[in-house]
Amino acid sequence: MNILHYWRAMWGIIGRELWRFVRQRERFISALVRPLVWLFIFAAGFRASLGLAITPPYETYILYEVYITPGLMGMIQLFNGMQSSLSMVYDREMGSMRILMVCPLPRWFLLVSKLIAGVSVSVLQVYVFLVIAWFYEIEAPLEGYLYVLPALIVSGAMLGALGLLLSSFIKQLENFAGVMNFVIFPMFFMSTALYPLWKMKESSEWLHYFAFYNPFSQAVELIRFSLYGEFNLYAAVYTLSAFFIFMVIAVFGYNPSKGMMMKKGGR
Repeated sequence: MNILHYWRAMWGIIGRELWRFVRQRERFISALVRPLVWLFIFAAGFRASLGLAITPPYETYILYEVYITPGLMGMIQLFNGMQSSLSMVYDREMGSMRILMVCPLPRWFLLVSKLIAGVSVSVLQVYVFLVIAWFYEIEAPLEGYLYVLPALIVSGAMLGALGLLLSSFIKQLENFAGVMNFVIFPMFFMSTALYPLWKMKESSEWLHYFAFYNPFSQAVELIRFSLYGEFNLYAAVYTLSAFFIFMVIAVFGYNPSKGMMMKKGGR
């Protein structure tokens, strides 16, 4: 095997995922509907509950929407990571995953290629969301749209690795919805996507503790700082560390001789 075989295999996996994404328009629309509903509808309710809807100046009116925009960008990547893991479970049930895994290339390389494909899709979805938000007058500095790209890649890789990890444990497609809800909603609501940490600390020490150590919170903070031209070192290190841990466990889980696929009798 030479580098050309690796290159062709990687782009074959990425091309297959991108082609699947282009053909599944409902997936693209649903990925945008969730954050847009939060941005256009729920943000007004949260703003009212915070007392910001009483004759506010324009700067105050738009403040909460600006704050939650990075959290909604993270939401897109979180759901995309779960959607990618769903496709892995589906491919395993249909038998196409078996064909992929028995090829002579290393299993970790195949999983990383699958991860790169998922990250590419999530980054595309996020930038479409940012364009729509711009028309809603949610604007970042122009250079921020470039600075945020590495943060989106890192956060998307971490959340995609989490999806790969889950797909190594889930053996049946019908069980996936429950697991998704069990993972997505606690990660999203116990994070800094909607409220800052200091606000959570005023309400509950435990909530503040869970939100601070939630990998999704650190991914959102990495995106939030990068979007405005700043670098959060702690969030970057935490997110990269979480990615490494999730990826190592996922590769182990997809090893039929050592991982969860053998222990649970999966295919």
